[in-house]
Amino acid sequence: MTKVLASYAVQENNSRGRQHPEASPSTRSEFQRDRDRIIHCTAFRRLEYKTQVFVNHEGDLFRTRLTHSIEVAQIGRSLARSLGLNEDLVEAIALSHDLGHTPFGHAGQDALNECMKPHGGFEHNLQSLRIVDQLEERYASFDGLNLMYETREGILKHCSLPNAEKLGELGRRFIERRQASLEAQLCNLADSIAYNNHDVDDGLRAGLLTLEQLDQIPAFSAHSSEVRALHPGLSERRMIHETVRRMINAQASDLIERTRANIRGAGVETLDEVRAAPVLVAFSDAMRQELQQLQQFLRDNFYWHYQVLREMNKARRIIIDLFRVFMDDIRLLPPQYQTQARDDRPRAVADYIAGMTDRYAMKEHRRLFSLAEGR
Repeated sequence: MTKVLASYAVQENNSRGRQHPEASPSTRSEFQRDRDRIIHCTAFRRLEYKTQVFVNHEGDLFRTRLTHSIEVAQIGRSLARSLGLNEDLVEAIALSHDLGHTPFGHAGQDALNECMKPHGGFEHNLQSLRIVDQLEERYASFDGLNLMYETREGILKHCSLPNAEKLGELGRRFIERRQASLEAQLCNLADSIAYNNHDVDDGLRAGLLTLEQLDQIPAFSAHSSEVRALHPGLSERRMIHETVRRMINAQASDLIERTRANIRGAGVETLDEVRAAPVLVAFSDAMRQELQQLQQFLRDNFYWHYQVLREMNKARRIIIDLFRVFMDDIRLLPPQYQTQARDDRPRAVADYIAGMTDRYAMKEHRRLFSLAEGR
């Protein structure tokens, strides 16, 4: 049974299509084709070994970029279904939004951006777009994955104005301050719901956060107290899972209710009207304040925990060392990147490093800087 989408949802008949024309698929939608191409691409597989907060070797139970992307897709599809939006497009955006992330999470990204500042900087959203538009080499007729315009639009969540000016139609909305589709807006907040809540779970699992600390945070305590009252004597691990799932449900329900009200208030009926309106996918003011407090707590007590910072400092040094050694001598790069480096050395080096997994970056560093490592 085909689900009827809202008039303002992205559909094939209001899409701006692909950069390179292709025959329509016979057994799936265009956005299902996008999702399938993303799942089969090399950059997607590498997400298994790129971590969110912890370095990949620190434990098998912590979230990776891959598991995070799957969680975003699940949350996003559920939200899209409730709002009458295009679930397949949401899934495609969610599964591809982190393709351009460097190894070692935000520490790696910040280090690579610092290295690239004299050469145009490094933006992971732009790198994700670069991967699906250029760097993936799978098809005979074009570079990249040749995704639909609206999938590419959703991947490019943020973009500096200088870079937007180079992107033609795709960058125009940043210059004109217009909005992306509701599906793209929704993925942005599904991403926030996923990482806020799984970082709570990972922080507790790692022993870097405590229940006593989190019980001072309303976004957590409102649900943890309910779980304890309903299930006295429940084991701590189950209590945490019950609390986190209630947190996710509360945030998702709030987003759906607030977004529906925003759509009604704006009176939008078409995709073009969505693009001309203010941001419509949003939390209520009360929920947004709760989440800001939770994010500040995670920043102070988890992301900036001294044990995390020690690992991230090592990771930052690895990225900077790799960038410098490849910039000094492109002969140390794999052959395909040497070819690219003859035209644009900094960008070729950034592409190579950004594509590394955590453990591959550590291995490359040992190969280049440790006499004992050998080949």
